[in-house]
This record gives sequence, structure tokens and C-alpha cells, in this order.
Amino acid sequence: MIYPEITLKKGREAALLRGHPWVFSGAIAAIKGNPGAGDIVLAKDSAGKQLALGFFNPLTDIAFRVLTRKCEENISQYFWQARLHAAYKLRQKIIGEQTNAYRLINAEGDGFPGLIVDVYNTTLVFSIATAGMEKQKNHILNALISQLKPTLIYEQSESRSRTLEGLENRNGIVFGENKSGVVEIMENGLKFEVDVIAGQKTGFFLDQRINREKIGALSRDAQVLNCFSYTAAFSVYCAEGGAKRVVSLDISKPACIAARKNLHLNWFPTENHPVIEADVFTYLRNMQENFSMIILDPPAFAKNKRDVAKATRGYKEINLQAIKHLTTGGVLATFSCSNFIEEDLFYRIVLAAARDAGADLQLLARLEAGPDHPVLVGHPEGRYLKGLLLVKKS
Repeated sequence: MIYPEITLKKGREAALLRGHPWVFSGAIAAIKGNPGAGDIVLAKDSAGKQLALGFFNPLTDIAFRVLTRKCEENISQYFWQARLHAAYKLRQKIIGEQTNAYRLINAEGDGFPGLIVDVYNTTLVFSIATAGMEKQKNHILNALISQLKPTLIYEQSESRSRTLEGLENRNGIVFGENKSGVVEIMENGLKFEVDVIAGQKTGFFLDQRINREKIGALSRDAQVLNCFSYTAAFSVYCAEGGAKRVVSLDISKPACIAARKNLHLNWFPTENHPVIEADVFTYLRNMQENFSMIILDPPAFAKNKRDVAKATRGYKEINLQAIKHLTTGGVLATFSCSNFIEEDLFYRIVLAAARDAGADLQLLARLEAGPDHPVLVGHPEGRYLKGLLLVKKS
């Protein structure tokens, strides 16, 4: 197969050679063959050496996304079938028998730039964020149907990235039928109802599975406050782990309704584990009660670089208030899922909050997404979720 070509400026191939999967538009010296948005091109260095095949888009800052460094490959339906098979085999190794919800495709981490596919029992939810992946959509759907035999596939492609890539947002059922969109899943033997149509992201925060296990294991006899609780997955794990009481806090009424359902689904009465509809910032500032475990898992405060300063203040405020209301010896699990809040910055924010609270914190672990969310070693931008597991020493 002969593909259009892009030639990089001298020295601008260094990032690709280090394993990074992107080339920015300013690094391109020449284009041969008039490729359009989403077309596959061959990238060469300034001396004409072949580097990689990948998606091209002249409309975006990220002009090239690597598909393969084997430049003789033909990017056909068989290429995608093989990629999907490899991703599925990996999940079979890392997902236990008591779990039927996980991430199957994690974009660049699995060699599918701009594609996310999540499995919820026999339902699949996918999201496309790049023009290249949009052009390969039929190949991807055919591969998913033939290999996984789903009963429903739902598309939830809504993002700022799609707009930048020249794509319209798109939502809806593309295979099968389930008008309600509600699916019951199992995670480590615990049951959850997931609304794949109206829920956040693809319906459930699958990336926190391993962290839920760790935090649940620390919750015996604890008084727990779960902030930004969404549908109460952390709360269910803490109740299962033996917490005396878990308070779930979220501003969304539908999320609170779903949280109560999930607690009941696992036989945990909301009389012991109340769900409160409230703004977390206001609640933390005004509450009088202290807790022996507090979980902070907010939505992304920084959607772009311009939001970083404001997001920093928000993260510091919630962590400051949480530390103030944490008992000595208590556990704080705090997270950021903002791509633009780097791990070191998040660490410094929490450290500053502890200093202002007059507390010393002991670091038990740095937390990240589970192994079903693999990231390329050369692509640190793929590590969006970062967390800290801390103990208040004084």
C-alpha cells in the first residue's frame, strides 16, 4: 500500500524515536500526496528515513498520530482485528472472574489513537476523538461485533477534541437495542447499575477499580466521607470493607439516586450509609463532624491550560478542608483526573494544603488508573489520573 507522506524538519524526529506517538504541526517540513483530515500517511525524517505510519490531520496542532512503526504494514480491517485481539487477550490476563466491566481499548495505550472502548457486561460503549479513528469506525465496529459478540454497542463521542479535529459530536445506539441504557455490572463481586446513555464518561469510572480495592481494604471500622461520590462506587467498597458509616456527597440529584440504588443492590442500608445531595465545597467548609477516612475524587477542574490556576485553588481548598476534618491517624485518598494538572503539581498542592492546615501527612502510595488503562512508556500525557493515599500523622 502506498500512502501519502510527511517529511519532518531536521531534528524534529527525536520525540518519535523516544517513543512518543505524536508529531505537532510545527515539526512538519513538507507534505506529499495531499492527504486530508484522518488519512493515513507515512512519516519520514529530513534524510528520507521512514519512521512510522499514522493518522494525519492538517486542522490540529497534533498533526500526526502513530499507528505503527512497521512502515510496510497495510492498515486494513485485518490490522484492526489483530490490534483488538491483542487488547482483549491482555484484559483476559488482568481482569478477574468476578469483574465484567473494564476498559478494552485505551486510545494510544492500545494502539488506537483517539478511541476508547469500555465493556459493561455484554454492552460496549465507545468514544472516538480523532478524524483518523472516525474513518476507521466501520472496521472497528465489525471487529468488536465479531470478536466480543455484544448485545449492545453505544457511541458516546462528545469532546472538545472532536471539535478540534473537525468532527461533530455523536451519541446513540449503533448495534443492538436497549432503550433505557441501564446495565447491571459486577466489579470484584460487587454489583452496580450503570447508565451508559446518561452517565458521566461512558457511565462508570472504570479507571478507579484498583484504587477502590485499596481504599476499601483500609476502611474497616472507619467513619468515611466520600466527596464527589457520583454513583457511590467508593462508598460500596468501603461498606463492604467494614466501614461503620459511609457518607456519600454529590451535587447531582440523578447521581444521588443511583448511589442509593447501588448501596441497596449490595445490601447496604442507607440508614447507616446516607447519601447527601450538596455542593462539596460548601459542605466541607460548614460541617462540624470529623471523619477517619475522606475520599476526594472530583471531576476534572482543569479542562485546558487556561484553567490550571483556578483548578489549583479548587484542589487546594477541598484538600485543606478535608485535612482539617480528618482525625489523627485518618486516611485521605485524594485524586485529580485533570490532564493539565501534572503529578508533581498535584503533590505540591496537597502539600500546601497540609501546611496551611498545620498537619503532617504520611504518604502510603501514589495512585493511578488500573492496568486495563495501559499507557505507552513514551507518552506521559496518557497518565491523566493521579492520586495520593495519605495518613494524617498530627
